[in-house]
Amino acid sequence: MLRLRAICPFSRRVFQFRTCSCKPLISQMITCTDEEQVFDLIGKNKAILSEKQVECALNILWQFQNQKTSFLKNAECIRDHPQFLTLHNLATSEMEFMNDDTLVDMLYITQQFDINVLSKFSSCLASQHLYFSPLMGKIADIVHKNLETIEDLRSLSVLMVSISSLISQRFQEQLVNKTEHLFDTIDSSQVNVARRIVIFLRNIRYSYYPLLEKCNEVFLSSMNDLDLDSISKILSLYHFLQFHNFEFIKMAKKRLTEMIPLFDHPDGFVKLFVALGPIAGPEEKKQLKSTLLLMSEELTSQQVLAVMGAMEEMESRNSHLIKKIASILYKHLDNYKPVELLKITQALIFLRFQSKELFVKLRELLHSYLKISFIPSEISILVYTLSILPSPHLDEVGMSRIEAVLPHCDLNDLNGLATSVLRWIHYDRKYLDNTTGKQLKLLQKLDHYGLQRLRKCNNLNLLWEELKSLKGDWFAESLLEETVATLQRLMDEINYKNVAEIATFISRTNYLSTSLLDRIASVVIQQIEKIHPFVILGVILPFSIMNYDPPQNDEFFRICIQYLNSYLNGLNPLMLVFLGYSLAILGYFPEDLLKAIFNIKFLARMDSQLEYIGSLSGAQQQIYKMLAEVLGGTNCVKASVLTPYYHRIDFECILDKRKKALPYGSHSITLGSLPETHWESNTQITGSRLPPGAERIALEFLDSRAFCRNIPHLKGKSSMQKRQLEILGYRVIQIPHFEWNSMALSTKEARMDYLRKCIFGEGKS
Repeated sequence: MLRLRAICPFSRRVFQFRTCSCKPLISQMITCTDEEQVFDLIGKNKAILSEKQVECALNILWQFQNQKTSFLKNAECIRDHPQFLTLHNLATSEMEFMNDDTLVDMLYITQQFDINVLSKFSSCLASQHLYFSPLMGKIADIVHKNLETIEDLRSLSVLMVSISSLISQRFQEQLVNKTEHLFDTIDSSQVNVARRIVIFLRNIRYSYYPLLEKCNEVFLSSMNDLDLDSISKILSLYHFLQFHNFEFIKMAKKRLTEMIPLFDHPDGFVKLFVALGPIAGPEEKKQLKSTLLLMSEELTSQQVLAVMGAMEEMESRNSHLIKKIASILYKHLDNYKPVELLKITQALIFLRFQSKELFVKLRELLHSYLKISFIPSEISILVYTLSILPSPHLDEVGMSRIEAVLPHCDLNDLNGLATSVLRWIHYDRKYLDNTTGKQLKLLQKLDHYGLQRLRKCNNLNLLWEELKSLKGDWFAESLLEETVATLQRLMDEINYKNVAEIATFISRTNYLSTSLLDRIASVVIQQIEKIHPFVILGVILPFSIMNYDPPQNDEFFRICIQYLNSYLNGLNPLMLVFLGYSLAILGYFPEDLLKAIFNIKFLARMDSQLEYIGSLSGAQQQIYKMLAEVLGGTNCVKASVLTPYYHRIDFECILDKRKKALPYGSHSITLGSLPETHWESNTQITGSRLPPGAERIALEFLDSRAFCRNIPHLKGKSSMQKRQLEILGYRVIQIPHFEWNSMALSTKEARMDYLRKCIFGEGKS
């Protein structure tokens, strides 16, 4: 069905009818001289009209319109006629019985009269899952040609969702712009329109903040009217689009909590559990889990899968509930698809569930799928899932399946496969004391195809689709440099639409590319008005993290700060804090931003505080012990010190004017523990100040995270902390990991001498 054929003008189409019973009525329609006669026939025979008769009526009506001089006026009259609605309803109900030619005719004719009719036509196709049919393609073409004249956002939103799988990126942007333009024409009660717009954005994977904010306002104003299905759907859409709105979550939590007593059947309760569980408070979570246990035996395969995903998100540690849900999952394992088996495995491992029987069955199912699968993304999922199961091992079948699809894999598939192979290699080395040459050769092939795919890429937007979720050791070690080179090659394509995404990616990699950062700064300066304020933090982040000033340094940060000043009240507290922190690292302290943060109203909006919990690494423990020897005892050095203004430093010591270490009192901190207060109250030196000529020294061990990945360039956080500690009166000694672990400091004596030089400015005496 739905093979789109060559279309002749309707006035020349020859109708062929399947049954003789259609002919008398059709003959009467053909002899009609105006629209009223056609509608009169429809009204008298609407109970017995066939799909061919419906098509004939619409075709004749359209021929009459072509003969009119005042087209628009007559089209409106036809559209508003009661019998035209009858024709529309009949066309919808008879659609599944229509052949290709009839459907094409229907599509052409109905769209000439009313965009609303076309939207309903598209919904009928969508309800039959015909998203990729030629007819849906024709609908997309009609919408594209008539987009400028469409003024009905309700109908347009229906069409947007229906055709979203078929349209180009340029057409997507046109629809987004048109929707934004028409949005003010709807009132706050149009929840369904707003919901369809968010679904469209989800379908095209575009987190367009201006539209999301407008839709969110509609949802907030209608919260009391939203039911469980609506709230659940909106939360799911927001999660996919990474759109976080605390006000909506707060109101949704209150509304969903009120619904807990209303659902005592799995169909409704599971949906409530999945929506409310991750955002519920302790008491609500306890109530949800108790109710779930009572009805757990009634759960279907998809319901128990949804519950397991929610429990993972809730970080549940209810062993009884986990065991119960896992036992029900076990019964349904044969019914799950590969991607669902991956979700199950990840959730079970995250929830620390152990069951040899369940994991054995999972492994058997995954192997059975792997033997018959030929889709690269599916094979990548299967292989990855096998690799995260206990005792992972790659057999000959697995390796052969991987090798077969390598030429067809994108970067995400290759990354998943490489991560899996690395896990197998690590396991074989650790537990089997064996690494086969085939595994290493396979890893080399993965490197080859990954580099090849990057070098062939000539479109930044297509590259970004593959890059945005990449992470892990294989990518960092094998592809990062080539990825940066590819981004540099395509950096002329960086614009206001993708600049924040590229900047965030660079922040994540810790790779300092001055040319890319310079391009980002240039785009922001030129196109700041087109960039949404919510993403400015992402733009600033790589400059802050990697401690880099672009050539247009002052202009770049001045423009960013000025642009943000108008939106400070609309940013959530967490974003404001991170924004202020990032700018402080760069040495900027905007007055308006500081006022927005340091006031009672802002503090009232803060739902929680971040607490620092740390411990000493192996290298830090080595340094601590050697410092104790160098300074004259453990009472002369303090570990993990909290300073005024809450800077955490690894070690602190005090030297008098003769460069001799002064001992702390009996309250010196034990290695690895945290101080309860800052140094003024812990110091056992007479008076609240240091003795004349004494100096306080802060020693910090800088691991690899303190530097850019590709060069030993100190990142912004450590650089800022050094400046601020010096303002507090410290002499700051920073010990880079590449110096501490170098061949020159391979012995204890060399390291002791290194510390003496840093502290006293002298070598071994």
